[in-house]
Amino acid sequence: MSTAMPTAVRFAPSPTGRIHVGNVRLALVNWLFARKTGGSFLFRLDDTDEERSTQDFADGIAQDLTWLGLTWDRFARESDRYPRYDEAASGLKAAGRLYPCYETPEELSLKRASLVSQGRPPIYDRAALRLTDADRARLEGEGRKAHWRFKLNPTPVEWTDLVRGPVHFEGTALSDPVLIREDGRPLYTLTSVVDDADFAITHIIRGEDHVANTAVQIQIFEALGAAVPAFAHLPLLTDAGGQGLSKRLGSLSVGSLRDEDGIEPMAVNSLLAKLGTSDPIEARLTLDELVAEFDLSKIARGTPKFDPEELARLNARILHLTPFERVADRLAALGLSGADAVFWEAVRANLTRLEDARDWWAVTHAPVTPLVEDAGFLAQAAALLPDEPWDLGTWGAWTNAVKGATGRKGKELFLPLRRALTGRDHGPELKNLLPLIGRARAVRRLGGETA
Repeated sequence: MSTAMPTAVRFAPSPTGRIHVGNVRLALVNWLFARKTGGSFLFRLDDTDEERSTQDFADGIAQDLTWLGLTWDRFARESDRYPRYDEAASGLKAAGRLYPCYETPEELSLKRASLVSQGRPPIYDRAALRLTDADRARLEGEGRKAHWRFKLNPTPVEWTDLVRGPVHFEGTALSDPVLIREDGRPLYTLTSVVDDADFAITHIIRGEDHVANTAVQIQIFEALGAAVPAFAHLPLLTDAGGQGLSKRLGSLSVGSLRDEDGIEPMAVNSLLAKLGTSDPIEARLTLDELVAEFDLSKIARGTPKFDPEELARLNARILHLTPFERVADRLAALGLSGADAVFWEAVRANLTRLEDARDWWAVTHAPVTPLVEDAGFLAQAAALLPDEPWDLGTWGAWTNAVKGATGRKGKELFLPLRRALTGRDHGPELKNLLPLIGRARAVRRLGGETA
């Protein structure tokens, strides 16, 4: 019997803003990987940045994930776990891996500037390790509070990244990271590792901006005596112009796509699941379909670009494929309480977002001002309207009769009828709309009346 640990992944945003499509791509890839492998998905709030983290942002992120269908199996909040981080830090101090430093931000900035001016990497010089007990007592007597750095081993750090392949860092090229601030609060570099170890995370799938962090965090895992997870670093998503995304700037936020642009959640999922992979981007109606097609090895190293126009096309295609049962409640919420499967089948192929259904409901159920250019022709056509009941064959039978009586055909025949019946030049097929408009309303519109 296998003793392998069950797959466990996590999505760990900081609640300092609403998530954007770049964050969602990482959440989605983690979620799909968990479902594909039969593992678990942890939603963890990395909220130790207390100055910028808010409950509103935390609630908003949860709302966005839920809207997308990315439900979580486990939840954690870093701000609930400070005693655990204190415990881990105490162990690292006792092992000589955490040491106190007293430089001010200004002093550190001058050190970095000096190294850069010499063409050297801005690696901390470990001056604090040369302090005596008397030096530390003097500095603390001056009111300085220590921040604590992790002492890295000089040995190389290597791993086989599931996206990037073999990765190598020279230990001597890395700078000892600060793990605990002057006020005693732990930083992400420590808290993330402690959480990943405690929650038995087996795979860390995140953006390539964390590659250098990974080299450092691998040593922290080892210092804590924890198993080192597998890593996959994805290229960061950019907008269509190649610019990076920022949740602080509201770049392509999930909330704006949903509330302002009327985008369907599966349009977002369908695009982001395949963006930057070798698979074609196609509309999918369910996450189960995306799970079945998911393969982490298909993610390429090139920078993927998010194109809102491509998302809009996918959104329309998804609406065109969606059965009435999946939108019935939402149509009612839009005020279309009488909308049924017949109406939906008639109009869905002409929708770019669900709210567009309101327009076609108005065309079929509310007064419309007809566009009349040739009243005589429309009067002839009205006289040929068959009696009800009408069905999908009514339009063809009627227009054939009008064609025979007037000699008109093609655009010359159909466009004046469409303009009179709908007040528009384009729209759903009139064979579908005509039965919904009904004979009484059609006669009045063909006569030039608003009806």
